[in-house]
Amino acid sequence: MIGMIGMIEMIEMIEQKPFFFRIPVEIVLVHPLAEVPFYATEGSSGFDLKACIDAPITLKKRTWQLISSGYRVSVPYGFEIQIRPRSGLALKKGITVKNTPGTVDADYRGVMGVILYNESDEDFVIEPGERIAQAVVCPVYHAEFYVVKELSETSRGEGGFGSTGTK
Repeated sequence: MIGMIGMIEMIEMIEQKPFFFRIPVEIVLVHPLAEVPFYATEGSSGFDLKACIDAPITLKKRTWQLISSGYRVSVPYGFEIQIRPRSGLALKKGITVKNTPGTVDADYRGVMGVILYNESDEDFVIEPGERIAQAVVCPVYHAEFYVVKELSETSRGEGGFGSTGTK
């Protein structure tokens, strides 16, 4: 629990812009073209993932392919890395992440990859070193499940899948 002095120090830190909690993530570069990721701006939530490939890859229309980042990471327990589409690629080219958000678990030690999906009607060429996705470090909570005979009632009940309307 944060004491009063700790709380005041925390508020002072937060008031100094920009402020983000820093989570240590160990990285091993496993490909000669791999680079340590970075945040493009001081206010970026995610860091960019680059295509760590030796030559251009053509992603045919309406297909997907696993693209390597060229590195492995160790995410601290209690966190995950979420892999998300880059908004510019999605808007301008129809390129997204197939399983968005992709998840890199704390106990995964393989090479990070991005399942890129070309939703467009045109082929898309992925160039070596191209920024293809973004990744965000997020906290993870584990649920404790309790078997009960009934759930509490709500005004929504079992309504789902559009039951609340569109307007």
